[in-house]
Amino acid sequence: MSGVGFLEQMGIIAVCAAILVAIGRMVRMPAIVVYLLGGVLLGPVLGWVEEGEGLKLVSETGIALLLFLVGLELSFAKIKDVGKVAIVAGVGQVVFTAAGGYVLCWLLDFGMMEALFLATALTFSSTVVVVKLLDEKGELDSLYGRIAVGIFLVQDLVVILILTFLAGIGGVEGGGAKIDAGAVGVGLAKAFGGMILLLGLSLLASKYLLPRPFAWAARRPEILLIWSLSWCFLLVFAAHEFGLSLEVGALLAGMSLAQLPYNDDLRRRVHPLMNLFIAVFFVTLGVKVDASGALANWWPTVVLSVFVLIGNPLIFIGIIGAMGYGRKTAFLTSVTVAQISEFSFIFAGLGLSKGLIGAEILSITAMVGVVTIAVSSYMIIYNHGLYAWLLRLGAFKFRFLDGKPEVVDRIVHAGHGLKRHVIVVGMNALGREIVKRLVEKGEDTLAVDTDPVKLEGLPGRTLLGSVDYLTVLEEAGFAKAKLIVSALQIEETNDLLAYRAKSVDVPCAIHVVDLSVVENLLELEADYLMVSKVDGVKAQLRTLKEMGVLK
Repeated sequence: MSGVGFLEQMGIIAVCAAILVAIGRMVRMPAIVVYLLGGVLLGPVLGWVEEGEGLKLVSETGIALLLFLVGLELSFAKIKDVGKVAIVAGVGQVVFTAAGGYVLCWLLDFGMMEALFLATALTFSSTVVVVKLLDEKGELDSLYGRIAVGIFLVQDLVVILILTFLAGIGGVEGGGAKIDAGAVGVGLAKAFGGMILLLGLSLLASKYLLPRPFAWAARRPEILLIWSLSWCFLLVFAAHEFGLSLEVGALLAGMSLAQLPYNDDLRRRVHPLMNLFIAVFFVTLGVKVDASGALANWWPTVVLSVFVLIGNPLIFIGIIGAMGYGRKTAFLTSVTVAQISEFSFIFAGLGLSKGLIGAEILSITAMVGVVTIAVSSYMIIYNHGLYAWLLRLGAFKFRFLDGKPEVVDRIVHAGHGLKRHVIVVGMNALGREIVKRLVEKGEDTLAVDTDPVKLEGLPGRTLLGSVDYLTVLEEAGFAKAKLIVSALQIEETNDLLAYRAKSVDVPCAIHVVDLSVVENLLELEADYLMVSKVDGVKAQLRTLKEMGVLK
C-alpha cells in the first residue's frame, strides 16, 4: 500500500470511528463494539478499507502501548498476592476449555484436525479487549482485575508454546502433519531462554538501571514520556528476537517502570496515545471478518459462541471459587474471559497456511471472535449489575462458594478517604507556603505537582501528575474538595482548572501574574483571583499605614 493510500485509509477510519462512537454513545454501546462494527462496515460491506502493512503496524503499536499500560499498573506489591490463582486458573481454564471445546466440535461433526484447531482457538481470551474495558471502568487495579491480567499473562505464555510448536509443522504429507522436531525444540528453547532473560533484565533494570535517569527525566515530563516509550519498544524488539510476542515485551517494560514512583503520571501521559492506536486495532479486526464463510456455518458459530460466553465463565467460577475466593470475585473474574483472542485468529491463519485446515474454519473462528468480543464487552461493562441480578435469581448456590469471604481490594488513591479537603496545584514558592499554612490551620490538604522534587518535604498528602489530565483531578477527589487553589503561572492550565472546578461546583482560587487574563478567568466564574501585583501593592499600603507614613 502506498503512503498516500495508508493516510487515506487512516483518515476514513478516524472520521467514521468518530461518527459511529457518537452514535454508539446514544444507545450506550461500548466503544470496542462500535469499532468492530465499523471495521465490518468499512471492510467487508463497503470495501473502503483493507488490511495492509501500515494498518497492521499501527494495530501492533496499539497493542504494545496497551500492554505497556497494563505493566505500569503491576508493581510487585500489587501482583504478589494473585500469582498462585492466576497460574492455577490460567492453566486450568486452558485444559478444561480445550477438552470441552474438542468434544463439542466432535459432536458438531468436525474432523479431528478441524476440531483440534477450533478447540484450541476457543481457549485464548483477549487481553486487549479486557484491559481496555477495565481501564475505562477504572477497575484494572481491582482484585479481580489483577487476577484477570495474571491469567492473561499465563495464557500468553501458553500461546507462545502452541505457536512455536505449530511453526515447526512442515505441512501435510500423506494425510498427516510432518513435524520438524529440531525446529520445535530450538524454538521452545529460544522462547523459554528469552523469557527468563527478559524477565531477569527487567527486574535488574527496575532496581539498578532505571531509577536514577528516570528520576532526572521525571522533572521534564516530555523527556520522561520519550524515554519510557523507548524502553518499551526496546523490550518489544528484544521479545521479537527471542520468538516471544510483543505483548510479553511491552508488559515487562511496563512492569519494570511500575516499580518507580512516577508510573501513575507516566500512565496518564501514554493513555491518550494508546487510545488512538487501539481504536485502529479494533477497526482492523472488523475488517478481517469474512462473514460469508461464517454464515454458511452459522450453527457451529452460534454453538461455539455460546460455549465461550457461558462455558468459559463457569469453568473459571469453579476454579477460582475452589481456591478460596468469594463468589463475587469469582464471578467478576470469570466474566472477563468470555471471549476469544486475536491470537485465535493468528493461530487459525497459521493452520490455514500450513494446509491443516480449510478457510471455513478461519471464518468460523473470526466470526466467533467478533460475536464473543461484542457480547462480552457488555458483560464486562455491566458486570456488577449482572452479578446482582444473578444473585437475586439464586444462581450462585454452589457448595464450594458458600461461606467464602470476599477479599478486600487494596486500591488506595491519593484522595482516598478525603472529603472537604483543599487541593493546592503548583508547588512553587507560593504553593508550598499555602500548603504549609493550611496544614498548620488543621486543613486536610493535597499538594499536586508534575515535579517529584517539589513535592518532597511537604506536610500532608501529595500527588504527582498534571491537572491537565482529568484523571489526576479524579484521583485527587476534586469533586469532594471544599476548595481548589492554583499557584501556577500557566494561563491555559488555570483556565481549564477553573472550568473543571465550576463543573463540580467546587470553589477555586487562581493565581494571576498577567492582568490581561483576569477577564477570561472572571468569565469562567473563578471564585477568587490571587493577583500578585495588586495584592503586593495592598500589602505595601498596609505596612506604610502601620508605620505611620500614610494615613
